[in-house]
Amino acid sequence: MIKSVSEALSLKGKNTIVTGGAKGIGLGITEAFAQQGANVAIFARDEAAANDAVRDLKSRFGGQFSFYAADIANMDSCREAVSNYIKDYGTVDVLVNNAGIGTMGSLLSMDEDMSSWFECINVDLHGGARMCYLVCKHMRDAGKGGRVINITSNAGEIVNAPFLTAYATAKAGFNHFTKCLAAELAPFKIRVNAIAPGFTHSNFAKDAPPEAIKALCENIPIGRFADAIEIGILAAYLASDAADIVTGAVFTADGGYALQH
Repeated sequence: MIKSVSEALSLKGKNTIVTGGAKGIGLGITEAFAQQGANVAIFARDEAAANDAVRDLKSRFGGQFSFYAADIANMDSCREAVSNYIKDYGTVDVLVNNAGIGTMGSLLSMDEDMSSWFECINVDLHGGARMCYLVCKHMRDAGKGGRVINITSNAGEIVNAPFLTAYATAKAGFNHFTKCLAAELAPFKIRVNAIAPGFTHSNFAKDAPPEAIKALCENIPIGRFADAIEIGILAAYLASDAADIVTGAVFTADGGYALQH
């Protein structure tokens, strides 16, 4: 029973993994978790960016922050990173599957090997499944429950032009995977949810010219992109005790963009 809202929303002492947590939406999630008192481990390929984020977090917040080299496209890399993390932290309370790649283009525009299709599915769908397989076993065996938050996309719910066929398919699959896993893990007190962002100020958008951003905003009912910290705040809620009744949900956070498609 919740007796204090602030206590229910606190992440103090929660051991958390955020894949791709050093940039863009991932950094917004890492920042929000740090503000709520979580211990955050960034799993990423970019060591320099991750170490910069860890140093910044350590200078501003009181939790434990660390970096583990991990490529979610490779099972051996994920297994090694999770194993090292468990040796250091003992348990994991929250997993945020944020790492991913963006792949534009239609199916018939791909090369003969369809390499961009398989790469996108391998990272954006299989990568999250790898991490869930490895981390959720530890959550189950520890017997304390846990939280999994999958960062998908509103592209998994609509059809965009220009086409994002591989990316949208991977994200749609990730949304349904979230629901299936939520039912599977509910008996172990592990809650599994997804956030499906739309246009967000992140690494994908940082090099876009202002006129392009303005044109896109004309098709967003609230008239602007999301900030990464706003996605982080929603993730922090889903990671908290306040969200214990929430599982198998996909939260579209796109300023109403998907309503028009």
